Amino acid sequence: MLNIPQLLATEINLKSHQVQNALELLAEGATIPFIARYRKERTDEMNEVQLRELSERYTYLTELEERKSVILSAIAQQGKLTDELKAKISSCLQKTELEDLYLPYRPKRRTRATIAREKGLEPLAEFIKSLNVKNAAIASLESEATKYISETQGVKTAEEALKGAADILAEEVAEKAELRAYIRDYLLEEGVFVSRIKDDYPEGTTKFEMYRNYQIRVKNIAPHNMLALCRGETEKILSFEIAFDEDTVLYYLESKEIKTKVRTIRDFYQAMLKDAFNRLMKISLMGEVISDKKVYADIESIKTFETNLRELLLSAPAGMKPTLAIDPGFRTGCKVAVLDQTGQFLEYQAVFPHQAAEQRLKAAQTVKNLIEKYKIELIAIGNGTASRETEEFVTQVLQNIERKPVKVMVNESGASIYSASTVALQEFPDLDITVRGAISIGRRLQDPLAELVKIDPKSIGVGQYQHDVDQKLLKKKLDDTVESCVNYVGVDLNTASKELLTSVSGITATVANNIVTYRNQNGAFKNRRQLLKVPKLGPKAFEQAAGFLRIRGGDNPLDNTAVHPESYSVVEAIASDLNVPLNQVTQIAEKLKKTNLKKYVTDTVGEPTLRDILSELEKPGRDPRAEFKYATFREGIKEIRDLNVGMELEGIVTNVANFGAFVDIGVHQDGLVHISQLADRFVDDPNKVVKVGQVVKVQVLEINEKLKRISLSMKAVKQ
Repeated sequence: MLNIPQLLATEINLKSHQVQNALELLAEGATIPFIARYRKERTDEMNEVQLRELSERYTYLTELEERKSVILSAIAQQGKLTDELKAKISSCLQKTELEDLYLPYRPKRRTRATIAREKGLEPLAEFIKSLNVKNAAIASLESEATKYISETQGVKTAEEALKGAADILAEEVAEKAELRAYIRDYLLEEGVFVSRIKDDYPEGTTKFEMYRNYQIRVKNIAPHNMLALCRGETEKILSFEIAFDEDTVLYYLESKEIKTKVRTIRDFYQAMLKDAFNRLMKISLMGEVISDKKVYADIESIKTFETNLRELLLSAPAGMKPTLAIDPGFRTGCKVAVLDQTGQFLEYQAVFPHQAAEQRLKAAQTVKNLIEKYKIELIAIGNGTASRETEEFVTQVLQNIERKPVKVMVNESGASIYSASTVALQEFPDLDITVRGAISIGRRLQDPLAELVKIDPKSIGVGQYQHDVDQKLLKKKLDDTVESCVNYVGVDLNTASKELLTSVSGITATVANNIVTYRNQNGAFKNRRQLLKVPKLGPKAFEQAAGFLRIRGGDNPLDNTAVHPESYSVVEAIASDLNVPLNQVTQIAEKLKKTNLKKYVTDTVGEPTLRDILSELEKPGRDPRAEFKYATFREGIKEIRDLNVGMELEGIVTNVANFGAFVDIGVHQDGLVHISQLADRFVDDPNKVVKVGQVVKVQVLEINEKLKRISLSMKAVKQ
């Protein structure tokens, strides 16, 4: 069997001790963020990407080894396990190759071949095989087949006997691993996807129009095209298949399987091979190739989703400041919620600025009063229906206010999902669903990460065909992304929600709930050690979580840093050597830079950890996210009909796909900047040019009001 650690070291280009130590830490229950941040000495500073790759490949290979054991045992029980077959199975590195090797021995339903064997025709098949050699003697197949005519066996003619023998040989050929592997590779390299829209859908009546007469090489199909084909087929709007040169495949099979020059035997084998391919190989191998491309498309699309989600979760926070949150609406009015500097809900009002003049005046006075009463510094306006009209209304209100708050349009994707969720109901049981939506919009502006973790990532609106990809893999990858982002930023222990705490390294949903309960009953945490008083939060969970939790204004200034409690003694030693009180150690950046790290190296704390400690002490409690920026939408541009070709606008990137980026320009319909329009150079990956949340300048290229499609260009405008 495989030496998995050694294989992993080779595959991922790591040292053996790195792999061994990382696997040991994972087996002990350490999380990847914890290992990457606080166990650098054990892994030679492996990062999260390497650790996740290692973990995933280890899981794959472990499952592969378990499957090998089952297969080897099954074949051995049949008495068919040869040393050669055992060696092939033991050295397998891919599940597809392994299943190909097992195929001839897999228990199967009754096939034409098994029926032929039941009729006693296997010796005839073996006889025919014996004639398929280089210098075979000429023999009559008809004459030999006559010997197998039997009323009791149900073989009435020599022709039936030969047909049964051909069925046995066809199944043997169809189950040969090397033949299947070659044809599968041929389809992947030379095959062409061909799709057709069904006759029930006339031209121009479906969103899959581009696939009406679509052809593309299998190896060249883009992930989003593959997923679109699969969705169209699922919705029964289109059908697609793989076109290829079948004669080339049959020629290959004949070259591999036919040895004799005797015409009768060659003719028999040619017919048998054609049947083997068409009946037993073609459909299944095309299905496997389609499945392979679908898996690839899933993985690539999930990578795109991961990247977009990471950028969105790590969007710069506007800051924890008094905020007025507005969920716009025409007929039902605008829902206005006030939040304090900690995100706590204070007051709610409904205003109707888009109806009668009297109502607009009343709404303006209400908003003005709220801004002045609560000393509002931020105004968050949801970007849904009536958003631009509401923004204009707020702009007018601010003209009469001396100290003007910052006004920002906030992407409200998923806010309605949150407001109707169990999480929102538990958080605000006495508030209407619309009020909860407004609160969510405001909190997104204050701190996107803290609010967005409450929503299923699939509902945030940054995915590509997210409902068509492998849902189990998608959930795992998105959960990993959320975990990575939360631990990268760190969490305020005294204000974090249960949902945010659940994403912290080592903290389960139960423990997160217990932390919130303890905090509600005992008041704010004064130090990290208090965590050990929380029910079900033991030493292991404390070790994993403590470094990622922050306490502002607590007993120990180090509790508001990413320095792990296990390293406090090192900081105390540094402070002592510098003759500085511990509570002032974060205020002497210049002295810290000159510290001789080697002096503090121990068996467990090496230079990597010491460098991290000094970096953290130089900028204690800093937020690693970027500086806050927001887009300013052009006045008078509210709907698609307000746009003109050539118009230059400012917008914000809402989603990045492998074919381009979607940009909100303030008209309720995102425009698409195709990959060819992202820059005045060749772009192979949109993520190299744009990120979700980035403010960009665009030019309008094309407008299709009927289909609500807007084509934009970034390369035509100086960024």
